[in-house]
Amino acid sequence: MVPVQPLTPLPDIPFDTPRPDIIMIDPVPTFYFSPERSTRHLPAALVLLVSAFLVGCGSNEIREDIGPPLDANGQPIVQPVTIDGPQTGLEIDPNSLAGRAPQERVIYFDYDQSELRTEFLDIVAQHGRYLAQNPEGRVRLEGHTDERGAREYNIALGESRANTVSRMLQLQGVSSAQIRTISYGEELPVDEGHNSEAWAENRRVNVIYETGVAN
Repeated sequence: MVPVQPLTPLPDIPFDTPRPDIIMIDPVPTFYFSPERSTRHLPAALVLLVSAFLVGCGSNEIREDIGPPLDANGQPIVQPVTIDGPQTGLEIDPNSLAGRAPQERVIYFDYDQSELRTEFLDIVAQHGRYLAQNPEGRVRLEGHTDERGAREYNIALGESRANTVSRMLQLQGVSSAQIRTISYGEELPVDEGHNSEAWAENRRVNVIYETGVAN
């Protein structure tokens, strides 16, 4: 067995007496972050950066799509001319881009669907070719649904239908800058009925040419 050496007691030395034989090492500092305290001794630029970070972390709110803009009475604001009929008695100039565009301007959809139906492929293709040949032309694609379903769901469904037509137009060579989409959901039915025939008329996308209104 290895003999155990007895421990030599340390002499009594006051705490604040310097010890040349001992090297003191500062402990690793611990930082406790407080928005109120930690910014007191930081440079101004760093304070602003920290503050901006904190504000960003605290503002992750969920935003809902509120749909089309509403007027003072809470009704959707509609542009003057749509394929459903002039809203203010204005007529489309037949010699304008809008007047010379393909006249079939309503695309209908199946219930709760946003895929393009086969019978409307050629109509969308005609608009695509026309817009590609007239890059100054602009269209607004208005998505609509029937009255069934929650308002928020129908806003999203109308948008999906408008986006489907938008993608098909772009496949024909139309620039995305020529296209604007908006969803009105169930808010603007063309048929106020509460039956299958009315619902079928209301599930649609209107192709609206935004120029060429006669004065």
